[in-house]
Amino acid sequence: MTIGEMFQQSAILTVLGMGTVFAFLWIMIICINVVGKLVHSLGLDKEAPPKNKTATRKNDSSEITAAVTAAITEYRKTR
Repeated sequence: MTIGEMFQQSAILTVLGMGTVFAFLWIMIICINVVGKLVHSLGLDKEAPPKNKTATRKNDSSEITAAVTAAITEYRKTR
């Protein structure tokens, strides 16, 4: 096998490999788009309503700071 034949074979394998990867990516993009449209049409992309009252309440940073401060104070008293 000459060097020219080896270059020709390597070029064919390179094109074949790149074509396979390109085809896989193309099929994957199509599948993702189809699943996205299916999810949207079934209404599964809507945000679920909160299950309890505490999930709807926004965390107040002053309440969190007070809770952390109280926990640290208790910890220091016991140690």
